[in-house]
Amino acid sequence: MHPPRPRLAPSARRAAAARAAGVRRTRRAAAATLAVGALLLSACGSDYPLGEEQRRAAEANTSDLSGTITGVGSSAQSAAMATWISQFSSLNPDVRVQYSPAGSGAGRTAFLAGGVAFAGSDAFLDDDELADAEAACGPGGAINIPAYISPIALAFNLPGISEIDLDAETVARIFRGEITNWSDPAIARLNEGVDLPDLGLTAIHRADDSGTTENFTEYLHAAAPGAWMDEADGSWPSDLGGENAQGNAGVMSTVTRTVGAITYADDSVVGAASGKARLAVGDQFVAVSPEAAARAVESSTRVPDRGGHDIALHLDRTTTAEGAYPLVLVSYQIYCTGYRDAQTVELVKAFGGFVVSPEGQELAADSVGSSPMPAGLAGDAAAAIESITTR
Repeated sequence: MHPPRPRLAPSARRAAAARAAGVRRTRRAAAATLAVGALLLSACGSDYPLGEEQRRAAEANTSDLSGTITGVGSSAQSAAMATWISQFSSLNPDVRVQYSPAGSGAGRTAFLAGGVAFAGSDAFLDDDELADAEAACGPGGAINIPAYISPIALAFNLPGISEIDLDAETVARIFRGEITNWSDPAIARLNEGVDLPDLGLTAIHRADDSGTTENFTEYLHAAAPGAWMDEADGSWPSDLGGENAQGNAGVMSTVTRTVGAITYADDSVVGAASGKARLAVGDQFVAVSPEAAARAVESSTRVPDRGGHDIALHLDRTTTAEGAYPLVLVSYQIYCTGYRDAQTVELVKAFGGFVVSPEGQELAADSVGSSPMPAGLAGDAAAAIESITTR
C-alpha cells in the first residue's frame, strides 16, 4: 500500500492546481500546434484534392457550403473517415475536411487545446476532460457523438490456422506475458482438435495513447477481473512491457511479419491473411463481425449525469446475449456545443450530420465493414449535432 499523501493547505492546493493546469495547457497547445501543422501540410496543393471527380462535381453542384474544418484523432476511424470525406466533398466541392489519424489521445489533446474543430476518439471525454473543454468551447463545453462502431479483433499469425477460441481470462494472461507459447494448456483446453504449434507467442500492444487500448483493457478488466487487475486506460500499463507498435496499422504490420504474434486491432485493418479469435460469451464462442458488434451495442446504456445531447455510452462487456461480441469499439466524434463563427457551425453540422446519417453509416459499412448504428442511437446522434450553435 502507498503511504497517505500529505494534505496541503488550501492556498497551496490552489497554487499546485494552477501550476498543473498551466502545464496541461502548454502540453495541449504544443500537441495541437503539431497536429494542425501536419494537417495544413497535407492540405497544400490543388483546390480539389480528391481529383477530377471532385472538380466535375464542383462545376455541377449547387451546394453553397464552403470553407475548411480540421479534425485529429482515432486511427480506427481512419478508413471510414476517408470514405466520408470523399463522398461529402463530392456533395460539397468547396468544403475541405481535413483529418489526421494521429490517435485518440492526440485528438482529444488537440481539441481541448482549441487547435481543431473536432476530435475522433475511441473513448469519450471523461468528467475532467469535459470540464477542461469549457476553455476551448465556452460554458456549454463539448459533446461526445457516436460515429463509428466496429469490433476489435484479436488477430494472430499462425500459418495454417485461421480461427481459435479464447476466453477473457486467457486473453488477459496472454497480454500480461504469463502465457508465452501457443501450446500452453490454457489455450489448448479451449481448442480441442486444433493442432496448436509448440511456438513462442508474442503479444503486441499499442505504443500510443489509444482508445482501442482503452476499450480492450476495459473489456479485460470487466470480463476477467481476477486476471486483469489494471483499470481501463488508453496507455498500456507501464509495468507490463512487451512489444509495441504505433496505431492500428502499426500493430497489424508487426503481426503480419511476425509468426506467432497476436494483437488487438480495429477489425477494419485486419487483412485476410491473419487469423482471428472467437470470444467466449456465456456458453458459446462468438466470431468477430459487424452484426455481432451491433448486438453488443444494443445493450449499452448512456453515461448518467451528462448534458442531454452528450451520448457517451457504457458498454456491457460481460453480456451473455446470443450472438453478441463484447469486445466492441464505439468511436466518437467530439464537437463543441457552440463555436464562435457561424461558418464553422454550418460546416461541422453538415459534415457531422452526414457521418451519422443512414447514407454515411451505410458508406462506412460497405467500405470498411463497420456496424451501422442502431436507428434510435443514430437519431439521437443526429439531434445532438443539430443542436450545435454559435456562441
